[in-house]
Amino acid sequence: MPVSTTFDKTKLENPPLDLHYLGDRVLRTPAKRIAKVDVGLRKLVQEMLQTMYSADGIGLAAPQVGVHKQLLVVDCEPDEPTTPPLVLINPQLKAFSREVCDAQEGCLSIPGVYLDVTRPQAIDVAFKDENGRPQRLNANGLLARVIQHEMDHLTGVLFVDRVQNGLVLAEELRKHKFSVQAVRPVA
Repeated sequence: MPVSTTFDKTKLENPPLDLHYLGDRVLRTPAKRIAKVDVGLRKLVQEMLQTMYSADGIGLAAPQVGVHKQLLVVDCEPDEPTTPPLVLINPQLKAFSREVCDAQEGCLSIPGVYLDVTRPQAIDVAFKDENGRPQRLNANGLLARVIQHEMDHLTGVLFVDRVQNGLVLAEELRKHKFSVQAVRPVA
């Protein structure tokens, strides 16, 4: 599996980037493809990782920190210092399994809300790594789910848009002081 170089997973009291939350228009703006992988982009990757670890996340998309670029960082083992994070630049879903599964999802942009979402169990994704090299990854289980969740952010879709139980969704959002009107259901 293509992976980033080792990274300090320490949680910072003041992470470098600010998260945006449900209801913020920035989360609904589609991200643009990245034309060039350079030092500035690698710095953004580092700052996104620091922000993700500091917020106890396992995935973060650039739009969540107000950057409209097709960039994701993922680490399904944030407590394992020897497991490097995964960086996906301009990810494209090439294939997905017919087999789907329901699992609970949460989002750093909707803190405290955890709801079931149905997604394909396995995916095949093409992307560039932090060095600009083309990569291909077959992922299943949690990794496939996290990548799909983060890729949704690149098109302005949030996991709550995919929740099928509207009553439970409305109750959870109200309980955590989010507006139900901020949800945009997808088919």
